[in-house]
Amino acid sequence: MSTGVYIPDRAFPYGIFTNILMKRSEENGIAVIPDIKCKSPAEGDLIPEDDAPDLAAELVEAGAPVISVVTESEHYGGSAKLLERIARSAKAPVLRKDFIKCRRQLEESVEMGASAVLLIASMLEKDTLARLAEDALMLGLEPLTEIHGFEDMEKTRDLGLHFIGINNRNILRLETDEGTVATTERLIRYLPEDVFIVSESSIQSPEDVRRAASAGAKAVLVGTAILKSPDPAEMYRMLADASTTPDG
Repeated sequence: MSTGVYIPDRAFPYGIFTNILMKRSEENGIAVIPDIKCKSPAEGDLIPEDDAPDLAAELVEAGAPVISVVTESEHYGGSAKLLERIARSAKAPVLRKDFIKCRRQLEESVEMGASAVLLIASMLEKDTLARLAEDALMLGLEPLTEIHGFEDMEKTRDLGLHFIGINNRNILRLETDEGTVATTERLIRYLPEDVFIVSESSIQSPEDVRRAASAGAKAVLVGTAILKSPDPAEMYRMLADASTTPDG
């Protein structure tokens, strides 16, 4: 009897977005993805939208291999226009972060200039997650599937997903909880070895980057710590070099 869950004939392959991150991870021990968001429920205003494209370009110049852009408007102050401008100015592949729930949003992501898209397991039924991941690939987008707990992880089982983000905070609470890298450390051991894992949220310092790398994450996604820094480019470089520098 069919479960209604779509299981692809082949495992989802790594794509251009993750290949770029893999190369950086191999070179530096871990890749750092800057996350551009104009505001957050936890931190309030972070950066004016008009300043974001120049900042994204500055971070790419500082070494960022890819850029993440939050387009959700109500809680994070994003927009389609923001991603479009950054995709043009940053000259690096762009990940769209939003509450993606239908194919049309994937098509819009392509129109905006995104190379990858976030799919949040906690907001989707397993069959919907599977179909959106397959649709994304068919449209030329690489799906980054986000989990926060074991229930989310169960939704990804048997779907052949090779690009997984572990959100250290709870997106259902709009990331206002006190999450830490311990969430990555707890969950990562239950994921297959061939999965490219990104530790998301609560990355505040080089030590957090080293903890994520030691746990097995190949990349970290960092927003607030970079955006609130007096010198975002220097903060990016400090985090990117963390796994190659000694503790302390």
